[in-house]
Amino acid sequence: MNKCVKLISFILVSVLIFSFVGCQKEETEKSEESSTIASEDSKEEVIELTMYYPIAAGGPMTELVEKIAEDFNKENPSIKVNPVFCGSYAETMVKTQTAINGNNAPDLGVLFSIDLFTLMDMDAIEPLDNYIANSGGDEYLNDFYPAFMENGQAEGSTWGMPFQRSTIVLYYNKDAFQEVGLDPESPPTNWDEVIEYGGKLLKEENGTVSRWGIQIPSTGYQYWMHQALAIQSGKNVMNGDGTEVYFDSEESIEAMQYYYDLGSTYKVMPEGIIEWKTVPTNFIEQKTAMMIHTTGNLTNVKEKAEFDFGVAMLPANKNEGSPTGGGNFYIFKDIPDENKEAAWKFIEYATSPEVLAQWSIDTGYVAPRKSAYETEILKNYVEEFPYAIVARDQLAYANAELSTHNNGEVQQIMNDAIQAALNGTMGIEEAMIQAQTKADDILKNYR
Repeated sequence: MNKCVKLISFILVSVLIFSFVGCQKEETEKSEESSTIASEDSKEEVIELTMYYPIAAGGPMTELVEKIAEDFNKENPSIKVNPVFCGSYAETMVKTQTAINGNNAPDLGVLFSIDLFTLMDMDAIEPLDNYIANSGGDEYLNDFYPAFMENGQAEGSTWGMPFQRSTIVLYYNKDAFQEVGLDPESPPTNWDEVIEYGGKLLKEENGTVSRWGIQIPSTGYQYWMHQALAIQSGKNVMNGDGTEVYFDSEESIEAMQYYYDLGSTYKVMPEGIIEWKTVPTNFIEQKTAMMIHTTGNLTNVKEKAEFDFGVAMLPANKNEGSPTGGGNFYIFKDIPDENKEAAWKFIEYATSPEVLAQWSIDTGYVAPRKSAYETEILKNYVEEFPYAIVARDQLAYANAELSTHNNGEVQQIMNDAIQAALNGTMGIEEAMIQAQTKADDILKNYR
């Protein structure tokens, strides 16, 4: 009997122990399963953004843009910005239009500020007013320089935020100035002095020019160079609504005549066509003593020039002046709302004072926010290298860059007219009048 009791007790204890262990194992498995589910649920979905962007100046720009995106991604693990380099501004716009037409628009992009009306006509971009309101409204917006906002606003709304922005400046070789008896701290301040100084700086060896007095590019953005000269002569080349151009105005023709005369009459600049990308190289290699080019090349020149150089505002005619230039951020319309919110968050980051300050130092572009110049890093840099502030100070005399509806075609008309005039295949007045007629034919549909 005792043996039976003992056996039954042993069986009961074994069953209890087995049941307890089994329950514990089941609870552990359930707990682990629950933990896995909770872990999976807690993983926030990553929003991936495609960003198109261009490069139009020298230096390691792609690495700099990618670094901004990488730093943002680290700070915002729920968002991943993928920058896609698309070439020049024109190439980036073509790729953007192709993507939009194929229902595969990027989420955001840095595109020409002057592409505003074309993008609006395509119904491709999102107005930014609500995002701006949530970021501080007028207080936030007023921190951006007004001259840069001109190409980003239309029809009572803001559509583009300034980022990769510039004005045109004069670069000059101080060593060359000293060599020919010119004051290296006194660059030319007007058109007549450009001709005078250019003649003194010209160097010839065995009948061949080894150093030009000045070079102004006439490919890529020749309309921009001409526009600067037209503004200096007293009138911009378009209205603010993108519906009219003034290519055949007295001021525009005067500007074109001077552009032509520097090479063909005064011989201080090569005749005919001068490549956009060649001009900074020629300056760095001392094949030209002065150049007129974007401030976006400032850091490139600073790092590569093996001579003392200076930077100044553009020489004046009737007045001082330069068009603004460069690219704005845009958010595209046909993307999910959460992508738009994430894109705005990146724009806020990339246009924050600290990021813009470093961007300006690394590139030479103008930081488009006033507060960027109050950061310690940029204040110290400007104190060490005062030329970093020339293009910004020139904003006091700046006008909006050429921007119209169907801007690519209108811009090409003007570019072709300038090259025809510089090549001598068409008279200056004839070229400007023909450009006006062609542009009017396009723009009449938007008036």
